[in-house]
Amino acid sequence: MTIDSFHQFPLSNEIQLALTELQYIKPTEVQRKVIPHALRRRDLIVKSQTGSGKTASFAIPLCEQVNWEENRPQALILTPTRELAVQVKEDISNIGRFKRIKGIAIFGKQPFHKQKLELKQKNHIVVGTPGRLLDHIQKGTLPIDKLEYLIIDEADEMLNMGFIDQVKDIIEALPKERITSIFSATITEEVEELSQKYMDHPLKIEITRAEQESSGITHYFYEVEEEFKYQLLKEVLIIENPDSCIIFCGTQQNVDQLYELLIKQSFSCDKLHGGLPQETRFSVMNNFKRGKYRYLIATDLASRGIDVEKINLVIHYDIPFKEETYVHRTGRTGRAGESGNAISFITSKEKKYLTDLESFLGFSIVKRDRPSKEMIEQSMAAFKAKKHAPPIIKKDKSDNLNKNIMRLFFNGGKRKKLRAVDFVGTISSLPGISADDIGIITIQETSTFVEILNGKGDFVLKEMKNKTIKGKQLKVHQARI
Repeated sequence: MTIDSFHQFPLSNEIQLALTELQYIKPTEVQRKVIPHALRRRDLIVKSQTGSGKTASFAIPLCEQVNWEENRPQALILTPTRELAVQVKEDISNIGRFKRIKGIAIFGKQPFHKQKLELKQKNHIVVGTPGRLLDHIQKGTLPIDKLEYLIIDEADEMLNMGFIDQVKDIIEALPKERITSIFSATITEEVEELSQKYMDHPLKIEITRAEQESSGITHYFYEVEEEFKYQLLKEVLIIENPDSCIIFCGTQQNVDQLYELLIKQSFSCDKLHGGLPQETRFSVMNNFKRGKYRYLIATDLASRGIDVEKINLVIHYDIPFKEETYVHRTGRTGRAGESGNAISFITSKEKKYLTDLESFLGFSIVKRDRPSKEMIEQSMAAFKAKKHAPPIIKKDKSDNLNKNIMRLFFNGGKRKKLRAVDFVGTISSLPGISADDIGIITIQETSTFVEILNGKGDFVLKEMKNKTIKGKQLKVHQARI
């Protein structure tokens, strides 16, 4: 049977409603092939390129299968980068919104004690990087006794980054009776070794290039020496004139230098690399997603964990030496059936890497001649018009989902011995309100956040100003989702 709609999957009304609000209409090929087997609790090895919709292929079954009443984590998702951990956690939260699924992202460069407190709360799914997750497991601050599902996302990159020993240590610490799935753009020897040692007769699913919707990417290259790259870049940007573009550099220094050059010429851009503070990195990513600027200059940090709609162009300003890196960089464009261009700048000394790359990809990358003066002149008016136009802010895919949800802040939490059931009991006793109108409840030491669903937030906010919870009068006001 051909699956043309998410409604054909055996999913609960809460998950179906969230998918509808998120505008998940037609499953991608990886979702068609993975979700049915994941719902049957099969161990899976999934080979699928970035941009194919694989996050939803494991997030949807996880949100469907975890038990809301269980307070301890039931699923663990390993990711190679902090940015990807946050992205996956956001997807989990969106898909599981109406089922009240609570996800948490755990990674380094965050206060350990803060994460420890968050892990003490009710969490269904934990997403994180291997080093910090292993730290919590070894210190006993991440309970693993109820874990039923393990997802290793972007496995090839995780192992390329040297996380193999930490990944093995985590797996060996987990309950033996569990469902394990590996998702990877390439199946390396290390990935095969992991599957043979730690998985139970896994089903292998491969999404071929012909099947993958991101096949709408056009690949080509310019041959250019290092000292002429910047001039060529300006010419290419004029004739391509993209709405949204990522320019990949090989080092942080190159990113900084290129960023300064483009800023001086009034390009709408920002930069992203591992030398920036974590909060800055998150801010840059969010602004790029929203369309506040058109060009992102980045290291390979941006090849993972950036799910941005309608990126027209990816430029390999510095060609990567690993074929897998090229695939992941390029996967930032042509996502979910959209078309896009991938352009590489290749010096004469780097031609040998091009041969290896074409062999890996299975097709030839077309060489283009440098843009002529006539082409540049013909494109200049449109380029200048777009360059000086105000940014068009993009809607986040969760905006529609959250429009009928209000998050309330209460100035009382664990120190006042308040529990989720206390808030549910009081709020659901209001006229016209039931437990189905209450979303995720997050109880902290001195405060509590409660999501009110179905457009009933204003009413609950007004009523709760005059209500007590467990005999305590709390201040309440609207908080951000």
